[in-house]
Amino acid sequence: MSAQDQSDNYDRKFKLGVGISGGLPFNDPYTFNLGGDVRLQYDFSKTYSLTLTTGFNNLFVEDNGTDLSYIPVKVGYKSFIFKNEFYIMGEIGGAFSITKEYSDNSLLFSPAIGYATKYVDISVRYEFLKDFPVIKDNVVDDGLGQIMVRLAYGFDL
Repeated sequence: MSAQDQSDNYDRKFKLGVGISGGLPFNDPYTFNLGGDVRLQYDFSKTYSLTLTTGFNNLFVEDNGTDLSYIPVKVGYKSFIFKNEFYIMGEIGGAFSITKEYSDNSLLFSPAIGYATKYVDISVRYEFLKDFPVIKDNVVDDGLGQIMVRLAYGFDL
């Protein structure tokens, strides 16, 4: 049987995942990131999927400053490896600020590695928000990097 035959026999399907994320920003003035998301995933083979993710994140600011809240909207590509449990994924999209004091939006890049079973998805990702303000050497600049951990429950639609 050829690879094309195997792909044609695969029951393509949609999945939905609901997750929570916590993270550590690399730049001041942010101390922690906490959020939740919903991910729609289309499996077009046993090992390859397309994703669409949105949710809500809050970047906590030190010294009682104004937190930065945003809604991420990302599209991605997921590839399962090692017996279809571990995966690598890349996402790109936008982060839309909903904080009154900060009205700019940002381009967002996010590579991830993870482990998924039928219902549970655990992943670690690096997230780069290109246009969000940070403080570097006591100067306001752009480009926030952070490490995020996501725990999600997923199910077939």
